[in-house]
Amino acid sequence: MTRVLLDTCAWIWLASDRQRLSAAAMEVVAGARKDGGVGVSVISCWEVAKLVEKGRLAFRIPVRDWIHRALRLDGLALLDLIPDVCVGSTELPGTFHGDPADQILVATARHLGAVLVTPDRAIREYPHVPTIW
Repeated sequence: MTRVLLDTCAWIWLASDRQRLSAAAMEVVAGARKDGGVGVSVISCWEVAKLVEKGRLAFRIPVRDWIHRALRLDGLALLDLIPDVCVGSTELPGTFHGDPADQILVATARHLGAVLVTPDRAIREYPHVPTIW
């Protein structure tokens, strides 16, 4: 069961640059990894590819290879984009910003009852999803 959902940048840092993760984020991820409870949304794969396409992120290997390797980290599960999450992303309570990928991540965390690991202040200030950083 997924207890923790990684924001895209948290997943990138977990796979490539762990010192950028906060101590609290590392602790919650380490605890959840023991039972395979850390999720990565498929939307994060798209976000990583888009960042590479736009030149805002670069790897030493092709992005497709990086994604496949990063998804093989122990305790990680790739989460499909399901209809309930798609619809939920358009029905978030209160006010949330218009980034579709962030909306999908928040809706996924809400659907699963998971904590979203994110450094993104806009997401952390949104009162309708539990976050940690």
